[in-house]
Amino acid sequence: MTAAFSLTAGLGLPALRGATLAEVDAAAALQHRTDRKYLLPLDRARTFVARLADTHHVLDLAGRRTTSYLSTYFDTEQLAAWHAHVQQRRRRWKVRTRLYAEDGLCRVEVKTKDGRGATVKHALKIPATAYAELDLQAAAFVDQVLQGAGVAVTARELVPSTEVRYVRAALADLDHGTRVTLDGHLTCHHGDRTAALDSGHVLVETKGGARPAPADRLLLSLGARPVSLSKYVIGQALLTPGLPDNDLRRLARTHFTAQAPTQPVLERISAA
Repeated sequence: MTAAFSLTAGLGLPALRGATLAEVDAAAALQHRTDRKYLLPLDRARTFVARLADTHHVLDLAGRRTTSYLSTYFDTEQLAAWHAHVQQRRRRWKVRTRLYAEDGLCRVEVKTKDGRGATVKHALKIPATAYAELDLQAAAFVDQVLQGAGVAVTARELVPSTEVRYVRAALADLDHGTRVTLDGHLTCHHGDRTAALDSGHVLVETKGGARPAPADRLLLSLGARPVSLSKYVIGQALLTPGLPDNDLRRLARTHFTAQAPTQPVLERISAA
């Protein structure tokens, strides 16, 4: 059983109405948004999905209801982006290349924060062969976005850091323009070290406006509470020796294990 099939069945995704990528992007592209994150046991996540069925569609790509993501994050040698997030600085940022494995699509993405703390994401499509690299075009794009956000870092200073892999299901409320994503089989990789989210949990993210959406209120009714959790920050905290301890790292250790086997990227793409 593949990870994608396991998550599809475990969340009960076949019971939801499907929507095309064009429909989801038209209603809820949300490049400027507020994200809220929750860690949910799989059985509770399945209940959550079932109770969204009347209002949300699941992204359906020619019958496939999940996508395997591979994201390589870039940081300075001194981990400036990591420290900015841990210290909750106003000018926080992330740079990554993201590969949508089954589709062979790849983008370089830069995420920053606006003056109100909302996430602003900028993306540029690049060849799949450029995954985990910042070529001249990608570097120019990164420099433009970071400079515009007042971040005093250039692409020349960035090196590949942690890679994060997971399987994602995306739900969208097409009437109100909000989205929910559910990530399972999540692993973080740094050098020859690997950490994995407990297989009995999924990471749920709601993406919408400054006010909590109905999905957030439903999560609260199911006993879930928002957590401050970054896949990149967790990956670095668990897999890089010598980083200072913090509340996020202790949260990660509650739900993650550093004993997961490393699986080659090409093997994972083939199995997805």
